[in-house]
Amino acid sequence: MFSKKFTVLLVPEGTARVKQFRFPRILPVLAILLLAGFTFFGFGIIQEYLSLKAKAPRMALLEAENTLQQKQLIQMTCRIDAITLDMAKLSNQDKKLRTLARQVGAEDKGKFRGIGGSDAGLLNPEENLRKADRKLVRTMHRTLDDLESAIDQSRESNTELEKFLDDQKMLLASTPSIWPAKGWLSSRFGYRTCPFTKKKEFHKGIDVSTRRGSPVLSPANGLVIFNGWKRGYGRVIVMKHGKGFKTKYAHLKKSLVKKGQYIRKGAKIGLVGSSGRTTGPHLHYEVHLNNAPVNPLRYIFN
Repeated sequence: MFSKKFTVLLVPEGTARVKQFRFPRILPVLAILLLAGFTFFGFGIIQEYLSLKAKAPRMALLEAENTLQQKQLIQMTCRIDAITLDMAKLSNQDKKLRTLARQVGAEDKGKFRGIGGSDAGLLNPEENLRKADRKLVRTMHRTLDDLESAIDQSRESNTELEKFLDDQKMLLASTPSIWPAKGWLSSRFGYRTCPFTKKKEFHKGIDVSTRRGSPVLSPANGLVIFNGWKRGYGRVIVMKHGKGFKTKYAHLKKSLVKKGQYIRKGAKIGLVGSSGRTTGPHLHYEVHLNNAPVNPLRYIFN
């Protein structure tokens, strides 16, 4: 059927020659099919255009939300970096402070508390960017706020601990806590029999027997308030320390400091001798707290 052909005659006006064209019969069918195809394709394009046009406001809104979320994530990433750095610094500071606190014998009864960590996933910016949605963003905001609050509390706790340690360091520096001379204890604090009168008397300090010329050390930071001779005690140095402490060093061979001089703990202040009323070379050492004599052995740590 489609092998047959049809003829189209083109008849011009006047005496011009008639033109004749022969076409296969399938050609009109193909033309109709092509026209139908183009029409269907055109309707599809129009529908797609209308659909995209209808979705354009929603897409613009989603794009705006996505841009906002990206900005929020960038801000949170910066906050996370800052918080992570603060937590690392606070952790190191906390370890150092607690080590010092243990060294000075401070008891941790909950006054100086540390802080816990957070979910490691929340501190991973790449993971956050990969899983970001509005719920996660809100969760991260809450977590970051909690972390910042915990860091503020930790800073406050560490500030209190630093103040406590400063007070303890000042107390330790002011407390006569080391032996003022190397030797052996020949007489203790308290009542004893006087080596001269053989009567009972109150001994206000301790006696450290050692060779003549041995160094006498300052057992704490302090100020020299007396440097001279006292009856019975011979050559004497008296030092004033903080927290109500005073110390006295008697029977010295020589003084190595001057009145009004500030002395550091462990510094050499004199030499052991036998000046004054004594049976031999030794250091008579007294500790006074709030102007009352106390047992020096109570404050010697080593």
